Amino acid sequence: MITIVSGIPRSGTSLMMQMLAAGGMPVLTDGVRNSDVNNPRGYYEWEPIKALRHRPEVIAAAEGKAVKVISSLLQALSRQYTYGVIFMCRPLEEIVTSQNKMLKRLGKDVPEPLAYTAITAFEQHLEYTREWLSKQSNMVVLWMNYAAILEEPELSSLTISGFLCKPLKINAMVQQVEQSLHRERTSART
Repeated sequence: MITIVSGIPRSGTSLMMQMLAAGGMPVLTDGVRNSDVNNPRGYYEWEPIKALRHRPEVIAAAEGKAVKVISSLLQALSRQYTYGVIFMCRPLEEIVTSQNKMLKRLGKDVPEPLAYTAITAFEQHLEYTREWLSKQSNMVVLWMNYAAILEEPELSSLTISGFLCKPLKINAMVQQVEQSLHRERTSART
């Protein structure tokens, strides 16, 4: 089985990859994208996954490991494998704010579109993705709430270990959760 960590960018996928790696799960990363002020502990990405739409066979390298795949690429996954998908959920207002602040910290111009427009697009994407995932016979999904992981890292780690049917190192996973990195907060939970 291949473990997929997914979600919209800035939803907590890097944290989940860090937790899995600390817990003893083999992770597929390449270190091409260095840590920075936006993700001080690293992005835990694997560059070849970005070609998944055109080269679905690249996923074979992730057999028995965890790999980060953004939600918009999930449909490109090869049907010949089975997947355990850990899908990160975070309030969309936080995601949009975090994405915009990340771009500004990187010195990029951030157009000032209405947050409502971006949030509406993400809502539609998530609704479609949730429906699509529910119909995939080769995928099981664990929906993880970013705020819940921060509030209850031990319970979240136990849930993840149970979902993966692997005896992960729970204390090491918990140590990856750093409250100060939750910089964009809303009171909403998704």
